Amino acid sequence: MSNNYVGFGGFILLVLNIWAIVSIFGSAASTGRKVLWTLLVLILPLVGFIIWLLAGPRASR
Repeated sequence: MSNNYVGFGGFILLVLNIWAIVSIFGSAASTGRKVLWTLLVLILPLVGFIIWLLAGPRASR
């Protein structure tokens, strides 16, 4: 039963990382910064997402 919770947590993390990457690509940051932020989120999914949430570029409205 605990495997279901692990799978659900991984799915939530995947959705949050996709949201972060879409937001990064929609931001006004330079191409180099977008690539670096995207790599950070992809290589370190949980830590990268938290760092992006605190300090990363946001999508322009």
